[in-house]
Amino acid sequence: MKKSTHTSDYAALRLVLRNVRNAASLSQRDLAARLDVAPSWVAKVEAGERRIDFVEYCWFLTACGADPVGISAPLFRNIVKAGSMKVGKRGDAK
Repeated sequence: MKKSTHTSDYAALRLVLRNVRNAASLSQRDLAARLDVAPSWVAKVEAGERRIDFVEYCWFLTACGADPVGISAPLFRNIVKAGSMKVGKRGDAK
């Protein structure tokens, strides 16, 4: 299995994060203050230089005033539809 951070799916996730932050009229510095992280953390996540885990992803969206479930559903559907990850007969990722 290839690294997810080097896929179009991960690029789409980063775009969602940036768009949600911008829609909330938050600068990277504003969001960093809400999350109690350095502004460079937000910049690196959005640029793909730092991987964001699922929990951090939810915190990021919530700090922007967004609903992680509502925001994520279309993104998740596109990832599943694209079938970018091959799954074996037993359900193991290949």
